[in-house]
Amino acid sequence: MSASGTAAAGQVEHMLRQVTPGRYDAYEALLRALATPHSGQIWMLLWHGQAGSPDAQYGNMEVDGYGYAPCVTSAQELSASGWNRSYEVVDGVDVARALYPDHYGLWLNPHAPGGGVGIPWLDLRRIATGLDRQPAGPLRLSEPAIEIPQFYALLAQNAHRTPAVRSLRRAWVQPALGAPYLAIGLDVYDTSPPAVDSVRAMMQQSLGAVPDGLPVSTVAMSDEHDPVAMWLRAKARPFYDREAHATAPVSGYGYPPAQGRY
Repeated sequence: MSASGTAAAGQVEHMLRQVTPGRYDAYEALLRALATPHSGQIWMLLWHGQAGSPDAQYGNMEVDGYGYAPCVTSAQELSASGWNRSYEVVDGVDVARALYPDHYGLWLNPHAPGGGVGIPWLDLRRIATGLDRQPAGPLRLSEPAIEIPQFYALLAQNAHRTPAVRSLRRAWVQPALGAPYLAIGLDVYDTSPPAVDSVRAMMQQSLGAVPDGLPVSTVAMSDEHDPVAMWLRAKARPFYDREAHATAPVSGYGYPPAQGRY
């Protein structure tokens, strides 16, 4: 192995050794090492085919009902694992892009004492799309407890004036690392550039009613892989719904008062 390859493996393995239950900062550092091109290289175990061949297929394992592709973090760990089939050395970010759309995670050094460390597909998505663009999990999601009726009323009013918007939902998101924030789920009819611009303008026009210091983010309800959007679809009813608003005799954030408050 080249000196650069040794350094690459060393970075991931060093971070891996720091990970223990509850050490979210160490786990985040591991994700960052995997997300760094060249220094985040891993040895993917191939169940079928050879590295670079069209029929190459990663191995797979199941843990608690979730699928993972096993890998090792260095040539030394490959030897220790006893793997006698083919393998390929790839950047962690490339593996993340390949695995997360099928809801497959990545398991590092499953042969190691203690069983290694699993990276769920939701965190592979963060590696693939940018760690700083998505909150660090595991996330705690709930209905917002903070009372900001002026903001919700203004946002619903502006949404009604924005034809691209079908409905709006809300969630309080507490990441494993970083400050909690209010997430607004955007369900839209149209994703053309003019429609996207109109929705962005709607949010900008409404944010003036948000109390100082309260972070607000948005999430596309159409994103099948976003954990906040998944929670919103499953758990949260809209606080603005254009179709319900059209039939409501009295508006209450888009609903008749008897149904719209919770």
